[in-house]
Formats: sequence, structure tokens, C-alpha cells
Amino acid sequence: MNLRILFVGEIVGRVGVYCVKTLLSRIKAERAVDFVIANGDGTTGGFGLGKNHSIYLRKLGVDAITGGDQIYFKKDMVEHIENAYYILRPANFPPGNPGRGWRYFSINERKIGVVSLLGQSGFDRVHLSNPFTFLPEIVERLKRETNTIVVDFHAVTTAEKASMFHLADGMVSALVGTGQRVMTSDARVTPSGTAFICEAGRTGSLDSVGGLDPEVEIRQYLTQIPERSQDAWATPALQGVVLEFDTEGRAVSIEPVSERCPEVPAEQRQRPEEARRR
Repeated sequence: MNLRILFVGEIVGRVGVYCVKTLLSRIKAERAVDFVIANGDGTTGGFGLGKNHSIYLRKLGVDAITGGDQIYFKKDMVEHIENAYYILRPANFPPGNPGRGWRYFSINERKIGVVSLLGQSGFDRVHLSNPFTFLPEIVERLKRETNTIVVDFHAVTTAEKASMFHLADGMVSALVGTGQRVMTSDARVTPSGTAFICEAGRTGSLDSVGGLDPEVEIRQYLTQIPERSQDAWATPALQGVVLEFDTEGRAVSIEPVSERCPEVPAEQRQRPEEARRR
């Protein structure tokens, strides 16, 4: 029996969480989804993933959460990730770091492997080991128990993602790009059975700068003065792809998803501290 996996594009801010809460259960039912993977690297305030948000996403039906360069930005995640088996930080972080970069998950008596990797180009704060040497080693280990392997490659240049795709072609079941927060139109399945998309998009505000308030982001470019980014609320949507694999772990199809969400009610746009002041 074929396996269907929904990969949710990077969740950005409270509006992204709202979209998951509003749409995920319906999408799972309508598209006969067996398992949900979501990139959560921008879930908490657009930068990183907090403990409470990770637990809430799990309750909403996300089975596995992958990270990126911001996975340790929230202090409570550093301790929490060690015991949260469903959260994956990039595997090419130093081996002694909290958490894990890949693991097996069981779905309907079938086992799949999920891998998180971080690219090397374009990151100012984080410089990790070469993901191109890590992937073959991880795949060799995973294939001892499963032939269905999904990789989240979190990177910010299309050249690096395309290069990783050509390395992974025929090696894994799917390579899904995240990190740029803008969905690309290059979804495809190769003759060797690997599904690929350069960027799975974002879950949050589409009328924004990567899910963040355009006015604040523009002001930072104009003044060169650091300023706290703010959530954007216009045009909320859930983006990602539905992947289908046969019993041999070969990709059968990849279907982009972009579902509009009802506008967020005004009372839910307030930060908790703002609501208390009113």
C-alpha cells in the first residue's frame, strides 16, 4: 500500500500556527495523508522554535518537526529537544549537540526515515559541517531498516539545493528544500524515484517579507538599525507538498499545496503581554 506524507513549509509566527490549527486536519482528511512533517524553524516569533509551540504543533497533528539554523534560538528548546523525539535539528551540527538529526518513525506498520540537514551558504551565525558528506553516511545507516527516506534540506541558495538534489537522486525517496520561505514551481519526480522541490514555501502570511511585517523589515534596510521583527497577518496560508511513495520507497508523485486560511481574528493578533495591558 502506498504511503502519503504531507510536508508543511516553514511555519512562521503565530499566524503560521493559526493556519496549522485551522487547516491541517481538513487537508489530512481530504488528501488521505498518513504522516505529517513540518519545518518549524520560524514558528516562535519568526525566529526559532519554542518548547510550548513544539508541543502545541504536535497536538495539532504534526508528527515530525524539522529545524534549521535557528533551532537553538529559544533557550527552552536546548533542554527540551533532548527528550522530544519528534523534533529534529540539522544532523550536521556538532555530534555532541542536544537532540538528533535523523530518526525512524513508524506509520501503519511501516517504517520511514526522516533527516534534517543544513546548508553552508548564506548563514551568518551558523557554520556547520559539510552536509554533502553527511548525507551518504546517514542514508547508509537508515537503509538498514527502511527504504523510505525523506530529507529536509534547509538552505538559502538554489545552487546548493540543486546540487544536493543531484547528489540525493536515487539515494533517497524525497529531498524537500526549506529556508527561503518562497515556494518554487520545480516540483518533480525523477526516473530513479526521488521527489524534489527546491522550496516548499511557508505557512503564515504570504503578503509579507518571509512571514514578517514589511514595514519593519523595510525600515531596517533603510536605517541599518536592528529592530525586532513583527508578525505579518495578511493573506494567511498553509503551503507545502504531498508526497506519495510505493512499497519500495520510490516516489510516485509530489503535489504542491497552497491553501488559503481565513483571516486571523483581531483579538488573536495580540501578543499575550499586549492583551494583559488592555
